[in-house]
Parts: sequence; C-alpha cells; structure tokens
Amino acid sequence: MSADLAAHLARGRRERSDEADRLLTRVFGEATGTSSPGGLALVAVGGYGRRELSPYSDLDVVLLHDAGVDEAEVARIAQEVWYPLWDRRVVLDHAVRSVDETVRTAGEDYRAAMGMLDARCVVGDAEVVASARARVLGDWRREARRRIGDVRTARNERIDRFGWLAHAAVPDLKESGGGLRDSVTLRALLATWLVDLPRDEAESLRERLLDIRDTLHEVASRRSDRLLPELVPEVAERWSLDPATLDLQVRDIGRRIAHLASVTWRRVDATVARDPHRRVGARGPVIEPVASGVGVLAGEVVVTRQADPASDPELLLRFAATAARRSLPMNAASIGRLVRQLGDWPPVWPASTRRWMVELLGAGPGLVDVWEELDIAGLIEPLLPEWRDIRLRGSSSPVHRFTIDRHSIESCVQVMRSSREVARPDLLVVAALLHDIGKGRAGDHSEVGAPMAEAIVRRWGFDAVESTTIGRLVRWHLLLPTVATRRDIEDPQTAVNVAEIVRTSSFLDLLAALTAGDALATSDQAWSRWRRGLVEGLVGKVRAVLAGAPDDDLVSAGWPSGTPLPDLSGVGPTTLVVSTENHHDGSLVLVVCGDRTGVLGDLAGAMSLAGLSIRSVRVATDGAGAATLWEVSRPDLDAQVLRERLRAVVDGSVDLARRLTFDPGDTRPRVTVLEAMEQTATLLEVRAADRRALLWVVCRAITAAGYGIRSAHTDTYGDEARDVFYVVDRSSRPLTAEAAASLRTRVTAALTGDR
Repeated sequence: MSADLAAHLARGRRERSDEADRLLTRVFGEATGTSSPGGLALVAVGGYGRRELSPYSDLDVVLLHDAGVDEAEVARIAQEVWYPLWDRRVVLDHAVRSVDETVRTAGEDYRAAMGMLDARCVVGDAEVVASARARVLGDWRREARRRIGDVRTARNERIDRFGWLAHAAVPDLKESGGGLRDSVTLRALLATWLVDLPRDEAESLRERLLDIRDTLHEVASRRSDRLLPELVPEVAERWSLDPATLDLQVRDIGRRIAHLASVTWRRVDATVARDPHRRVGARGPVIEPVASGVGVLAGEVVVTRQADPASDPELLLRFAATAARRSLPMNAASIGRLVRQLGDWPPVWPASTRRWMVELLGAGPGLVDVWEELDIAGLIEPLLPEWRDIRLRGSSSPVHRFTIDRHSIESCVQVMRSSREVARPDLLVVAALLHDIGKGRAGDHSEVGAPMAEAIVRRWGFDAVESTTIGRLVRWHLLLPTVATRRDIEDPQTAVNVAEIVRTSSFLDLLAALTAGDALATSDQAWSRWRRGLVEGLVGKVRAVLAGAPDDDLVSAGWPSGTPLPDLSGVGPTTLVVSTENHHDGSLVLVVCGDRTGVLGDLAGAMSLAGLSIRSVRVATDGAGAATLWEVSRPDLDAQVLRERLRAVVDGSVDLARRLTFDPGDTRPRVTVLEAMEQTATLLEVRAADRRALLWVVCRAITAAGYGIRSAHTDTYGDEARDVFYVVDRSSRPLTAEAAASLRTRVTAALTGDR
C-alpha cells in the first residue's frame, strides 16, 4: 500500500479531530462564558478520544462534571452545547455524567469503561477528566478477572453475527472478527496488565485498517464499514491496486489481527487460570507425552526438547493433529521452532505421515484455528503449495459466506458428520479439503481441480486407486446438486445417467457426504430443506439403480499384501508366539496362537489392558492356528513382556471383564450388516468413536451370541473406528438374515451400554 496515501489519511484523521476540538471549544465557551470552568469539561471518548476521526465518524462526547457543580446549571450548559452542534448537522453520540456516575456506568458496562480508557479532555477542567479516567482505569484493572468474561461473550456474539474479516463474503471492517473492534479490545486487554502483546504490530495493523476504512468512507460518501463488492474497485483504484489484490491485503490484515487476538485471549486465560494441578518435577514442569516429539504442558501442545524437526517433518502434523483433536492451543515457541527448523517433506509421504494428515483434517471444529495459525506461520504451503492459489480468495458466488480457503477447511469439519456413513472417511475428508483447489486457476474448477487433487494425494502417499477416487470426488462434487435442481429426478433416465458416472454405491456414499458437507460449509441457503430433499431423493433413486452391482470399493479382510503369512502348521492350543517391530510412529505386533472361539476378543482386551491403542488388526486362520497382525500406537515394544501379558489373558489367569471398563460415550455407534455378492460369511460393520476396549467389547458380544469371527479388518481414521467382522455360525456358514439382524442389535446394545 502507498506510504504517501497512508500518511495523508492519518493526517486527515488528526485534522478532523483537531477541527472537532475547535468547534467544541467554541460552543462550550459560548455556553459557559469561559473555556475553563471549575469542575466541568467536555471529554472525547473512543475513536475521537484517540484522535482517529474518519470522514463520517460520530463525535463521542461526554459532558463531565464533579459533585460540586449545580445540576441545573449542567443541564443548561448541555443544551447550549448540543443544540448548536445539531444545528451544524454534527452526528453526535453524547452523554452527561458526574464523575461518580461515570465510574459507576463504567463498572456496569464494559463498553463505557473501554471508551473511558481513551478519554481525552477537549475543553474545561482537565483535572476532573484525569480523576475520572484514573478511577475507571483502576477499577478496570482491579476487576479485570471478573469482567473479561463479558467482553469475550460479546465478542463471540459479534463474530457470530458479522463473521471474520479474513473470510466473510462481505467483511465488516469494524465489527467482523479481526476488525477494528477487535483492535480496540486488544488495547483494553493490554490495559488490564494481565497480558502483554506485540504493541507495534497491533497498532500498525490497526492503522492500516483505519486507512482502508477512511478510503471506503470517501468512496461511499457516507459512513460505511462493509466492504461491499461494488465499492472495492474504486477503493482499490485510490490505492493503485487491482481489486483482487486489495481484497487479499484487507483480508490478510484481518487475519493477522484475529491471530493476535486469539493469542492474547489464550494468554489472558492462562493468567487467570494458573492451573494449580500443573505437575512440576525435580527438573521443572512435567510434560504429558502424547505422540513422538509432542506433549501437553500447562494446557498447551508443545514440541519436546528431544524432537528433531529437521529430520522429522511429520512432527508438524503430529503437533497440529494433537492440538486440533484436543482443542488446545499450540505453544508459540514450538511453532517458532518448527518455522525455523522443519525439514523438507519427502517426495512421497510414508503411511504414518499420511495417517497424521488425515488425523488433522478429521479432527473436527478444532481444525479451523489450528490450520489458520499454521498458515499464518507459513507452515501450510510447504506441505500443500497449491494452497497459495486459494488463500483468502473470495468466491464469485454470493451464496458463499466464506473465502475459498476457509470454506475448504469448514467443509472438512462438516463432512465428518457423515464419517460413519461412508466406507473411506479418510478419502472423504481429503476430498473435502481439495474439492475447490482448482478455483485458484483458470477454467472450470472441478475439471481443473481433479488432476491437481490426484497429484497432491499421490505426494501424500495415497495409492493409485485411492488417488483416482479422490480425483473423481473433486471432479464430480457438483454433480448431485446440479442434477437434482436442474433435471427431473422422477425421470428414470436421470438416475441411470448419474449411476453411470458414480459407478458404485460406496462412491455414491462418498459423493453424497461431500455434497452435504460442501453445502453446509457454504450457507444455510445452499442446504435448504428443499435442496437437501432433492439431493437425497436423487441419491435414493441412484442407489436403487446400483443395487446388486459389484462394489469395487468394498474393503476385504485379507492379510496385508507384502507381509508374509506365518506358517500355521503345527500350531497347538498352547502356542503363543509374539514378535514386534517399529512401524512408523507405532509398532506392528504379530501374534501366532491356537485358534478358538473368542481368541480375537481376548487378544484385543489384552492389548487394551497393556495400554496399547489399536489402529488396525488383520486375521488369518488355517486349521487349528490363527495369526493376527496388530498395528498399535506405541513404538519400541518388548515382545517378551507383551507375550507374558497376552499369555495371562489367553490362559484365563486375568478376568478381562473385571479389569476392563468401557465408556460408551455420547455419540451413537452405527452397526450395519453389509451386502456382498457372494457371501461366505456375514459382514458386520461397526462405526464408532475409537475408545479403549472397543474391539474387545464387539468381539465379546459376537462370541456371547454363539458365533465365530473368521477374520476382521479394523482401521481407525482420526477418532473414528471402522471395523468389519466376518462372522460365521457354528457350521462356519454365513448367518441367516434374522440372526444377522439380532446380532446387530446385540452389538449395538453392548456399545451403547443398553443391556
């Protein structure tokens, strides 16, 4: 932005304030007969108090008096001050108060208190003004711990109404989160002495936003704080910028003010809380370990001293995913360390890095603030260079309430509502992030974005089939709403045409979930009852067309390719062989033992009892032997120690039912009997929040019903467990429809605590 224009605008604010001072001094003198009556003064508050009058700002003025001045005389003077100003069409926000009334009002209304923090004597008895301001400031500091809750509540309500300056479709320079109101609040928080912040940066950002607001007033020829699209070109022209560049610069200012506000509020909370339960060891505070190189200290997620960001860029994702999933702030020093030391990302990510990326994207609402903070720090572009093309870009559609980047993150949050309705929630949430990635480049964004998304996820370690699926989701993410609202969905050919594109029921599930998440992240209008009804009606008709067709996306429970299957010949009832190896940031545990009803559940319970979080398990049986391959969260396991723990459970020495507790949680699980073309077992799918002993509870319910588990395919995406059990009856045959329905009810009851 032009330094000369900025200087001119700042000078204009001061000159308008000085001119207002001269006017008030004149009318005050005419009303009182003197410029310095004892015990009486005209006080500028708020922006006028700071000498920051924009072209169409109100004059915020208080006629202040002490207790010794006759009230009737004060009332007379007030009339003789206000009326001449109104005759001159001065827009006035005025009040008449004694010093005691001012202090009392400030104690009841934080807005009045914040206005008085910037109080300035325009004319009259300066000592009266200094006394009132000092008393208000003293009360503000003394009562800060109690009053900041009101300030925060009002701020949250304001942002709910006006959105964020960085991401709102039509931002409000004053009221939006990250706007001028937030800047004033930062000044007030600083005055409490509870917290410090980079004042020079905060003031510089506020002045830049004031410059834009002044230009907007001049262009609109009226008081206006909303940066309306039709005004942007002329505002940009005054700054010798193209409209898109101006829009980006304004949003970036708002984003940085919002970030300063977020950090400041966190520091205020930390100061007020002062956690009495913070553990301190002989060498200082004790960090709660969470993942390799990541821990929690004093309510913040930190990078531990032993971590090496230079050789372990995945550390960033472990750090961010932990913060997002726990809704905890990221330690500022740790972010700075990652900025300085983080190594280069590999050309193709290993499986563990891909998993942590999915963990981050699937974290829910906590993702929003974490992603924003990492982006401000410059840590997003290295892992996703294409992000720069959509960062802070406004949408051409008036329906959108967010910029493209913020909309993409919000879509990730929204699609997780449907994570239990799809076979591959990891593909869904990645497609949500990337569905509009093509909007930063020329052409139809769906067509442009599809190959971009495929290339991105191949870098992230997804295989060819998975990458193609994500690319197709990006390519066709507008298919369902477009057809549903522009075609006759009662025409059978409509559903047939859509079915030819989606091909499989599982892809249809993914596309439907992406459609809903995209719309919910756009606006209420985009997912109205009418539009939702049309889309869901179309999905139902397409599903009927696809019924009975092979579903290539249905996951099987085979032994992992590339992992040798152990020789199970000679395995007897007492066999128990355990081997471990480090695998990414956890371990692979191979267990070979005798096959019997309930053995999988016993092993799962023993793993939980050993404090291991189960990420996946694969099962293979042959004759009397069974091999299970477990992926667990902890590295560096001692195979001998683990074997003894498993032995105590397998031989019945430990009663799992007495030792293990299972918390059903608040969200209801989804238990489904899957359809398959050729069944040699009944496929029971369980989708539930990943909790300790979850796998043991399900296995125990199946075994208690008198059935066996021929094999199992379990995976965890974020905090969501997706487990498929291949269940057979005592004759090793699939269950009847009635028996499968009954088992589904029993497993659901076991997971919800209903007995």
